[in-house]
Amino acid sequence: MTTYDRSAMEEVTQWIYREARFQDEHRYDDWEALWTDDGLYWIPANGDGGDPERQMSIVYDNRSRIALRVRQLKTGKRHSQTPRSRLRRLISNVEILAQSEGEIRVGANALVFESHIRGDTVWAARNEYVLRRVEGDLKLARKTVVLVNNETAMWSMAFLI
Repeated sequence: MTTYDRSAMEEVTQWIYREARFQDEHRYDDWEALWTDDGLYWIPANGDGGDPERQMSIVYDNRSRIALRVRQLKTGKRHSQTPRSRLRRLISNVEILAQSEGEIRVGANALVFESHIRGDTVWAARNEYVLRRVEGDLKLARKTVVLVNNETAMWSMAFLI
């Protein structure tokens, strides 16, 4: 069993909590600033994933597409987000899965509660993060969100899950 020092675990956990808060508070500019220039954001469809280049995805965005999504959310013309969803994320079971020079791979469970005029929804997921040191700060190089119910029809995920 590999062990990691407490300071690395604390830093990673606080980073993940901050990312969740930015999303919950619709602070999309702050959220977008957490990404590396080559960041990838993936939400697989129909199971645990595999190869996003060969299998269907709910979201498979490069850094440019992430920026476009944020701009779209900020226009106020995302009608599925008028009014904005009220959101809260619960993050648990944070664990460092691997650590190499400059990168840390982290896993965590997440529950996202969305309250909207169309009703309340709970999303459950296992998230995997690849965090990279850029000029001393942790940045998000890759995020994979595996929704527990990703094989069923979904109403809307117009906010960033």
